[in-house]
Amino acid sequence: MKKFRGKKRYFRKLWSSVETFQAHVDDDSWYDYWHRHLDFFGLGNDSLKVRRTHIKAHISLYTRISKQLEQLNKPYQAWVCIHDEDTGSDAVYVHTPNSNSDNFPANFDFLKWDCELPNTFYDLVDTSQFNFGYYESEIERVYYITYNQKTLNLIK
Repeated sequence: MKKFRGKKRYFRKLWSSVETFQAHVDDDSWYDYWHRHLDFFGLGNDSLKVRRTHIKAHISLYTRISKQLEQLNKPYQAWVCIHDEDTGSDAVYVHTPNSNSDNFPANFDFLKWDCELPNTFYDLVDTSQFNFGYYESEIERVYYITYNQKTLNLIK
């Protein structure tokens, strides 16, 4: 495993990108499963400390985007996906009615709600504020974090 050089600069840029993120919320805006990966290169796979920092950043980005989407004049869904095995796949998602296809609202019937969060990040998420669900395949378990489990933030 190579040493992670430039860690301080990397995390400064990561948090700056989260804190300055601006979602498009004008009348013409739409999202077709748009998502943003913060650990695109999977750096969290090698270090629990790096992993936890990325999870915090994803949740912070989700909170920021959700506040900005309140200005959107159409329904939307937003959630965070945290993958057990591949940190590079973790992302914040936004979905709205869109011109690409008739796939809104997304169906999340496959999720199992009220699960125990893994020790990796159970203390990073305010359980009174967020709901958790998971999907488990033969390959891995994926956790979904959202404000509203019933509709995954189907707002307006």
